[in-house]
Amino acid sequence: MAKKAKSSIPSKPKAGKRTIRIGPDNAEKTASLPTPVSKETNSLTIVAIGASAGGLEAFEQFFRNMPEDSNMGFVLIPHLSPDHKSIMPELLSRYSKMSFVQAENGMRVKPNCVYIIPPDKDMSILRGTLHLLDPVERRSVRHPIDFFFRALAQDQGEHAVCIVLSGTGTEGTLGLKAVKGEGGLVLVQDPKTAKYDGMPASAVATGLADYVLPPDQMPSYLLAYVKSPAHLLPRPLAQAESKPLDELQKIFVLIRSKTGHDFSLYKHSTVLRRIERRMAVLQIENHAAYVAYMRNNPREIDTLFKELLIRVTNFFRDSEAYDALRKKALPVLFQNKPEGSVLRIWVPGCSTGEEAIPWPFFSTSISRR
Repeated sequence: MAKKAKSSIPSKPKAGKRTIRIGPDNAEKTASLPTPVSKETNSLTIVAIGASAGGLEAFEQFFRNMPEDSNMGFVLIPHLSPDHKSIMPELLSRYSKMSFVQAENGMRVKPNCVYIIPPDKDMSILRGTLHLLDPVERRSVRHPIDFFFRALAQDQGEHAVCIVLSGTGTEGTLGLKAVKGEGGLVLVQDPKTAKYDGMPASAVATGLADYVLPPDQMPSYLLAYVKSPAHLLPRPLAQAESKPLDELQKIFVLIRSKTGHDFSLYKHSTVLRRIERRMAVLQIENHAAYVAYMRNNPREIDTLFKELLIRVTNFFRDSEAYDALRKKALPVLFQNKPEGSVLRIWVPGCSTGEEAIPWPFFSTSISRR
């Protein structure tokens, strides 16, 4: 288990080796945390943090150890009573010099600021701007954390970061899958340190958590991740190293030898982004070193394999395929069918039920119009 972090940390994590719990297997691994490269980026990293019961204590531990000049924007989605005014901004401002405010409609997320969802509201984000919505069903069980996590994944893509802290139930689990599917980062509170372990345990059980840590240790790893070269530079591998294809082929060989799956014919740009994301998590700066790490830590091969297979659970995500289906395949099926005929369509399952949504481009009851 990771060593307990100090009560305060410098704005740049110290170099050296630390033992942390990384990845789906939740195993302890030693990863190097070098001092991050100082490099400007035009993309603000927005960190969404969800919590329920016991969340205030976890928030306090997190922000006590997050430097005020992290240059990240934070959005907090705690479960709040709809009947009372929230005083969370005032409470949390005791532990950090960052600006803590209750989110208002149209607020743009800025660096070193913390935005807290108001009571009895859902919140979304579009191009870095927060938007408040009234709940659709006030009497039903709401999921504001999942709602915002999914919105953040769609808006920020691989720059999205979500954190699941103390709470009961399973909120945050579906949302973190969307963040992970877009290539973002997922941190989860170690259930052993949570006042209520329901939400963290559910998140860990997905096998998708990049870091499983106590809240006070999250800031140093988060800072190192967002400032790492692998995270900052969305560049082709060929521009970064002299023998990129050799290293990539070696990674393919290691995956195939352990899993039997050959990724050599997959789209290289997509595969490379997943690989570089793992490198950023592990603080490994070049692909040759990552190959060596994989050989010395076989579990990393399994972790990368799972990352390469992650899909966003969105039934109509591949628009080109569905356009071809609508324009080319379906018209042939309807040809020469008499009015009133029934056409049976097999729809493959989708993990969260999107396949039940009526398809917009055909009707199962054929009519002449």
